[in-house]
Amino acid sequence: MPRDFGRGDDRRGDRGDRGDRHGGSGRGINPNYFLPKPVKVGDEVDVKIEAMASKGDGIAKKDGFVIFVKDAKEGQTLRVKITEVRTRFAMGEVLGEAEAAPEASTESASEPEESEEA
Repeated sequence: MPRDFGRGDDRRGDRGDRGDRHGGSGRGINPNYFLPKPVKVGDEVDVKIEAMASKGDGIAKKDGFVIFVKDAKEGQTLRVKITEVRTRFAMGEVLGEAEAAPEASTESASEPEESEEA
């Protein structure tokens, strides 16, 4: 006859074979943790500040990835240096105003060449 020490199989908190310490609260590893981030520490990116965070930082996005920018105001288009990258967001500092879009500078450079040939 097996010994019973007063702890039946129906006790609350029985983890069975799962082995998770917290009883299976449903909070596993965030799947975004393993995905590559669109920015790295040291990257310089041009972003538009879309909103303001509760602590006063500007909020920008690069390919849907949130970047918090200190001392930025909503509506600004800035050149930002990434200082920290975390699982769900990055932090950046303002380097200055964003440069003109490369497409615009390429088009304006090609127009004078065509007029010189004609």
